[in-house]
Amino acid sequence: MKIILDTNVFISGIFFSGPPYQILDAWRNRKVDIVLSEEIFAEYQRVANELSRQIQEVDISMFLDLITVNSIWVEAPQLPFNVSVDPDDDKFLSCALASKTKVIVSGDKHLLAVSGYRRIEIVKPRSFIDRHLKKKKR
Repeated sequence: MKIILDTNVFISGIFFSGPPYQILDAWRNRKVDIVLSEEIFAEYQRVANELSRQIQEVDISMFLDLITVNSIWVEAPQLPFNVSVDPDDDKFLSCALASKTKVIVSGDKHLLAVSGYRRIEIVKPRSFIDRHLKKKKR
């Protein structure tokens, strides 16, 4: 299953335990594929570097290298109009459309508000685990 992770889910999965970590673990175990665009990855890098200055015990470069090599990359053109109230969130929708990915995992209220846009499901991390990962264990 292909998914897109918003930046907060990706970063939380690296630095903290809980559902975002479980999703990254599923990715590491090849239960899901993460889809990226250059714009999303640039945001991952920026936020990760900011946080790694505060939490120096975590080597963020290893995670960034791993996601660079083990993700599905797409060229995601900018949307012709804003979909989300926060235009910065539209890069995730653009990536989903370009890659035909049907699920974005996010805790962002603006992204969650546009769930269903062009049949793209936007779900919180816990909901994603319950609805998509736990099914695979059965």
